[in-house]
Amino acid sequence: MDIALFHTFAISTGMLVLCVAIHGAGLFALDKALRSETREERRVRISPVSPRGVMFTFALVLGLIALHGVEIWAYALLFIELGAVEGLENAIYYSTMSYSTVGYNDDLIAHEWKLLGAFESIAGMILLGWSTAFFFRFLGRIEAR
Repeated sequence: MDIALFHTFAISTGMLVLCVAIHGAGLFALDKALRSETREERRVRISPVSPRGVMFTFALVLGLIALHGVEIWAYALLFIELGAVEGLENAIYYSTMSYSTVGYNDDLIAHEWKLLGAFESIAGMILLGWSTAFFFRFLGRIEAR
């Protein structure tokens, strides 16, 4: 195996693992922060479309968006540090497109770092799915039984 490819693969794998750890810690923190609210919601059976239920959902969505934002920024900063993408604006754009799996194009990233962009797409797909499962699990907690 080419040493440069191995190096890129190692960095890509490390970043994916780091983002999974960040995401797990973030979901744990959201769970802890919102747990007392859900106990109250279950006890009094507040409707998910009540003002309180809507605020709970809003807080949950903002927390998930912030968590994904941290991961997108982490990749963008790594792209800049590695010299893979020029400029913060391009790095954030490329990172967001990769993370969301839209994958608009590879013109912004240096050829030797394209694998890192592909790994970010894998991370994004997994972490967005994890967030979706977390979101629906939490919404199920506030619905009347």
